[in-house]
Amino acid sequence: MVTTETKATAPATVARERIALAAGAALLAAGLILVIAVLPAEYGVDPLGVGRKLGLTAMGDLQKKLEAFQATRTGSPSGAAIVAPQDRSYRQETVEFKIGPHDSMEYKYRLDKGEALLYSWKATSPVNYELHAEPDGAPQGYAESYRKENAKETASGTLTVPFSGIHGWYWENPGNTEVTVTLSAAGFYRMSHEFRKDAPPKTKIFQ
Repeated sequence: MVTTETKATAPATVARERIALAAGAALLAAGLILVIAVLPAEYGVDPLGVGRKLGLTAMGDLQKKLEAFQATRTGSPSGAAIVAPQDRSYRQETVEFKIGPHDSMEYKYRLDKGEALLYSWKATSPVNYELHAEPDGAPQGYAESYRKENAKETASGTLTVPFSGIHGWYWENPGNTEVTVTLSAAGFYRMSHEFRKDAPPKTKIFQ
């Protein structure tokens, strides 16, 4: 004899079994998708070999290459901007300086923080030089050196300045004959200064 209570609970039991079967099937399908598609495409793991046949491992390999490439591009040095708009005109000049025996001189450009200067210079005989700067607001006589070398006849490069101030060269002629130094420089500088011993500074304004 089947009671009323038994008749009522039988459909509920069947429903729970169907739900359990559906959930199991969904989990199985999700597992297959994970193994066949997600692991090969995202992580390059292909335990069944199906992902490689479907071309999914190539996506994972590409992702790894992109991540490795991006790891080498963690930002520019000192946080320097990639593009630095300017409201001043681009400048370039070539100037010559005569330096007597055992004499020296300096030539510097006024540059703001982050600005770049392209330069190249050559001398008719070896000279000692220092590429350095005097930061705005620093005590008188203070300077920061970028590069210093002896017995050089030429040098060139790009200088991106870390602070505002005057930036340029000190040349010393250690020889017994006059030397001519020819400098070519380009950038967004607006002013230059020439310093020599026992002579007032010469300032040039670029319009």
